[in-house]
Amino acid sequence: MASIVAATPWSRIRTITKLELAPPIFLQSSVYYCKRRRFSVAASLSTNTNKVDGQVRVRFAPSPTGNLHVGGARTALFNYLFARSKGGKFVLRIEDTDLERSTKESEEAVLQDLSWLGLDWDEGPGVGGDYGPYRQSERNSLYKQYADKLLESGHVYRCFCSNEELEKMKEIAKLKQLPPVYTGKWATATDAEVQKELERGTPYTYRFRVPKDGSLKISDLIRGEVSWNLDTLGDFVIMRSNGQPVYNFCVTVDDATMAISHVIRAEEHLPNTLRQALIYKALGFSMPYFAHVSLILAPDRSKLSKRHGATSVGQFREMGYLPQAMVNYLALLGWGDGTENEFFTLKQLVEKFTIERVNKSGAIFDSTKLSINLLEQEAIQLLKDGIDLVPDSDKALSNLLSYPLRDTLTSSEGKSIVEDNLSEVAAHLLAAYDGGELLAALEEGHAGWQKWVKGFGKTLKRKGKSLFMPLRVLLTGKLHGPDMGASILLIHKAGTHGIVSPRAEFVTLDERFKMLRQVDWEALKKDQPALESAAATAN
Repeated sequence: MASIVAATPWSRIRTITKLELAPPIFLQSSVYYCKRRRFSVAASLSTNTNKVDGQVRVRFAPSPTGNLHVGGARTALFNYLFARSKGGKFVLRIEDTDLERSTKESEEAVLQDLSWLGLDWDEGPGVGGDYGPYRQSERNSLYKQYADKLLESGHVYRCFCSNEELEKMKEIAKLKQLPPVYTGKWATATDAEVQKELERGTPYTYRFRVPKDGSLKISDLIRGEVSWNLDTLGDFVIMRSNGQPVYNFCVTVDDATMAISHVIRAEEHLPNTLRQALIYKALGFSMPYFAHVSLILAPDRSKLSKRHGATSVGQFREMGYLPQAMVNYLALLGWGDGTENEFFTLKQLVEKFTIERVNKSGAIFDSTKLSINLLEQEAIQLLKDGIDLVPDSDKALSNLLSYPLRDTLTSSEGKSIVEDNLSEVAAHLLAAYDGGELLAALEEGHAGWQKWVKGFGKTLKRKGKSLFMPLRVLLTGKLHGPDMGASILLIHKAGTHGIVSPRAEFVTLDERFKMLRQVDWEALKKDQPALESAAATAN
């Protein structure tokens, strides 16, 4: 194995003729030329964690051009878990160089979603830190500084090619079935030729000199050894003609100057590593470790998109899901602790998480499984005070989903509630269900439920125990239990998704109201078994 240079994942460069990755520049006839020789670079990892100043530093760098996608949320979560498990820092950086698409509203939504998930950042917007600013739009002077440094050293050059010329190069390459690499003259232009265009005011970009042949090899923490041939790349732009830096240049400068030790990101960024590695070496920066997480796929194994339904964290939050459940589900998309356990708190995930257990194959995002997972998590949260052992949880969940209305109404404790004009409450409740008011409230989540209950109480001129006890009996079929609003919301979701096994003796809201319609309230007052037919209806 190649040796490690300066305690970084870069190994010494192995070449046919000794050559550094940043090619030497020499002066000849007032023209800068770049010696291009064949070489191979290997980035190897030791078993020791690479730290900067004794500390792991990771970052999540979203673009504020839309909502936080579940894929981005999982990437943020893995970064957070890795940092916390290593006692390191979790940095949030906003990559807002796409000025046309980036909005303040999107940035605020992303920050809100991360906070909702419980992924608090150590440095970044709203927090500050020693490596700021933490928005790329506020770091342009830094990018210009490093771009000029590369220009001065000869690692980049000014390219005055027009868009028409560049398109023509692509067409010729396509006809020859060659990669669309840059073949313009400006890589070897004389000082006089460059100065002439500058005096004319011709727009230009900064292009990075890429060695003609050779290869780059890295050892990815998730994907293992990955290599690229440099002849497929060609000289690439790092600064546009309008002065705006290109993504790969920004990211490299940011990660290096923010002392990021580990870059954990989506698989789709893997091809970017080649350009970034070249920039790292040219600027003399140490390279971080890379870990590329597989994409989240739809059930048909295509890339997950809006056509597959809800895909953003904000959507699931608005649907009433708990953040703890969302975090648990996202963590299990491509990671596991090696056991059959499928339920973890955020604290437990920090204790269990290792990057070595992240799977490199694509994770399937199944909305049905998500609903099951989230509902089970919500049930556990709802019932946690009464659960000590796993068998207790099964019993408590079955009890929550059941609807023993007949037994409750005919019990001695239920008799007083029946006699408190329960039939009138039942009639109004049926009307609210038939009219859609109750279901509409449940669709709005906890806030909608609370608003509906308040209005329902005013209609009946009931409040407190005289309102909530009848509602609990009619909706849950029980006299006691966990929070009624949370219970009904959970039952509504479970019925809507149709995901509860029949063996769980689950009675949906619709079935509960069918049973209520069959109740003979007059017979109940005479202590007769009036609910036999109602129970039969549910079965």
